[in-house]
Amino acid sequence: MDRLLDNARVGPTYLAKSPIAQIVVDSLQHCGQTDYWLHAWVVMPNHVHMLATPRTDVSRFMRRLKGYTARQANRLLTRTGQTFWQEESYDHLVRTAEESRRIEGYILNNPVKAGLAPTPEDYRWSSAHIA
Repeated sequence: MDRLLDNARVGPTYLAKSPIAQIVVDSLQHCGQTDYWLHAWVVMPNHVHMLATPRTDVSRFMRRLKGYTARQANRLLTRTGQTFWQEESYDHLVRTAEESRRIEGYILNNPVKAGLAPTPEDYRWSSAHIA
């Protein structure tokens, strides 16, 4: 499933639009000030990966994050009454520092693997990006 998502052959690719991706990036970083410690993230054309340590209830901050970004994105896309995000999110409990490093590497290399950038630092919508 990850391979299908990474190649953006499944579902809408609204996140490939710069204004929409920027909404998500700004929201990830903003919520990281109170809801979680944000370690790594990437906004792909049709999905988002983030590695974070929660400071608050995960389902609560995901509901706020997805709700806000969906409203803003749908406004820009002039869509009303339509779902933007899937209802469910995949979350995983990270148990070791080694596992955290592996997941961070996966997240940061996701755009490279998908052919969207030659290096993680070259992909604009990633915590690896060098401005």
